[in-house]
Amino acid sequence: MRDFVLEACVDSAESACIATENGANRLELCANLVIGGTTPTLALFQEVRKHCSNAVNILIRPRFGDFCYSDYEFEIIKKEIIQFEKAGADGVVIGMLKPDGSLDCDRMRECMGLAEKMQVTLHRAFDVCKNPYETLEQAVRLGIDTILTSGQEESCLKGAECIRKLHQQAKGRIAILAGSGVNSKNITELQRLTGVKNFHMSGKKLLESKMQYRKEQVPMGTKFLSEFEIWQTDGLEIANAVKRLSDL
Repeated sequence: MRDFVLEACVDSAESACIATENGANRLELCANLVIGGTTPTLALFQEVRKHCSNAVNILIRPRFGDFCYSDYEFEIIKKEIIQFEKAGADGVVIGMLKPDGSLDCDRMRECMGLAEKMQVTLHRAFDVCKNPYETLEQAVRLGIDTILTSGQEESCLKGAECIRKLHQQAKGRIAILAGSGVNSKNITELQRLTGVKNFHMSGKKLLESKMQYRKEQVPMGTKFLSEFEIWQTDGLEIANAVKRLSDL
């Protein structure tokens, strides 16, 4: 398969470079991937842009949690879109919902106006919306380029039937990007089950901290995450996924 997209979700310059060197043809750049991702810093984007020539899309998500944003948060979202557009990002990854689970089309339309020179992906707010098939049509009318989805399930394989239906409904009007749980072992099965050609994966592995002196009893955040473990993209995992898609 020649015209596939393998988007690597990365939250560090190291991971971005590893993913790029091993064939990922697009990056979704974020911070705090371990909690689903938040907006990265401008400095991180600039460092990635310096070393990576592939497309870089920026996740715009001001906080962990739901996608029903306050007026303060919405102002931050708009300013971040403007900031990254000026900095030369290829795209932004955004999503906002109303309390009733429907897409917040008014706010999304305003953001589309700010992002007119960039590609726009509707992120996994889509996976917790009330009606994915209606939301797809709204996304098309808004001019959104891509929907990132697990098929409204915890993993894309569990949501494969929904992804297949969305892909068929889209009819090329909007790209369906399958994500959540994508890896080199299941990517060909996922393509067969859904028909999509666009895949989103982190391919991350756990690294030990370089710290030799460790004060384990002082957590910096949640007690459930070790301060002495680092998640980083596994280049071999990305390379294997690229090869399996290329061989289709």
